[in-house]
Amino acid sequence: MLVSTLVTVSLGLLAGCGEGYSEDDPFGEAQRALLNGVGSTAARAALTKRWAPIHYQDVDVTGSHSLGGKSDFLTRVDFDGDWSGTNNWDNTGSRLLSAHAYQSVVETSSHWYLLYMFFHPRDWSDNIFDSEHENDGEGVLLVVQRDGSEYGALVGAVTVAHKDFFSFVPSGSPLGSGAESVDGTLSLASFEGVLHPMTAQEAKGHGLKAWPAYDIVGDGVKYFPSLTLAEQPASATAVDVRYKLLDLYGGEGLWQRRELSTLFSGWGTFRGDTSGGCGLVAGNCSSNSANAPWGWDDGNDGPVLRGEIATDPAKLAAHYFSPSSQFSRTYTFNPYQGIGTDPNQP
Repeated sequence: MLVSTLVTVSLGLLAGCGEGYSEDDPFGEAQRALLNGVGSTAARAALTKRWAPIHYQDVDVTGSHSLGGKSDFLTRVDFDGDWSGTNNWDNTGSRLLSAHAYQSVVETSSHWYLLYMFFHPRDWSDNIFDSEHENDGEGVLLVVQRDGSEYGALVGAVTVAHKDFFSFVPSGSPLGSGAESVDGTLSLASFEGVLHPMTAQEAKGHGLKAWPAYDIVGDGVKYFPSLTLAEQPASATAVDVRYKLLDLYGGEGLWQRRELSTLFSGWGTFRGDTSGGCGLVAGNCSSNSANAPWGWDDGNDGPVLRGEIATDPAKLAAHYFSPSSQFSRTYTFNPYQGIGTDPNQP
């Protein structure tokens, strides 16, 4: 069993030096890719693996729609072998749910913005008064200051919990509350010899916050990042499960499929229907109710528009955190806006 030690550290210890052994990269080849910037898939893989969250998933095993806890397991959007959004609820019980998370990187001269999306085929309930829907994508944006070290310094995070965003900073961060108040401390723990942020998701609806603002309550799975391993939990209480990072811009990702009508019903909204028994009572299953990162939105955060947590993260960071002057608004790599090199070069 993997044991990760929770620590509280000053910002100086959060600089992402190349220390620590990684089972994905024992010879350090991935980290050397960063020397040429984040335009290559290898560089983005190295950077996003370095800061990828240790992720706690609360699991509920009650009710028929939980599938014994399986409905709370992470997986990839095409877990069932196709790119249709309208059969994911139906196929959850019969397919392997190997753990994956999607990552993307956006770059300015001052910061890297690392976005992670965690996907579940079901947003479910065991209460007849609650609604359900097919597909569920929530996540976190990590703000990494380019301080001259290899992987930069993690200085902040904004998480997505349904229709609200929540901001967190690690101890010692130079960032404070901006137009939005900081909601809490970003905890870190050691994995493969380096510190990673800790995030957690609710059971059923899968809102995401920094741990311990959400936590495992009873049953739950503890996930750890990998570039090569994608594991399905052996039980609803598994404590050492690897999730594999997928490049959101790449051939297995979602951005290239943003106009695919079988997967999306509109800009950034997953297509989902009411088939397969979704909804414990008639009318309690909604269609087209989940979003990809470029569709994530907080309804009351002022000038930050729908999807800009992915497409214009420097704007969001300057709004959520202070001092806003720390954030360059000029992108050197941002495929969401067509800026920079082809994101699919090796």
